[in-house]
Amino acid sequence: MNVEEKFVSVWMANREKAVKLGMRLRPIAPEEAMKAAHRALSGHRASDGFDALAAAGRWELTLEALAVDKRFTGLFSDEEANTALTRLLDAGYWK
Repeated sequence: MNVEEKFVSVWMANREKAVKLGMRLRPIAPEEAMKAAHRALSGHRASDGFDALAAAGRWELTLEALAVDKRFTGLFSDEEANTALTRLLDAGYWK
């Protein structure tokens, strides 16, 4: 399994955990996951469920947390990683 496949697998598992916690997330097909991740980190809005997950103290389940995870940083541009980190820090996440 390459890094991109591992990222998609972890993100999909995190999304399933978030749904089990009662978060409402738009479905994302695994083959569209990287496009969706780049889109979410390039925009001005946080990813699906970010605010709810942050409020619940479950930052580790967010796309933003995965984007700054050392296993996956090579998949994202510096700008995307900085956006993710800024969102996490603004929401009170201290890793």
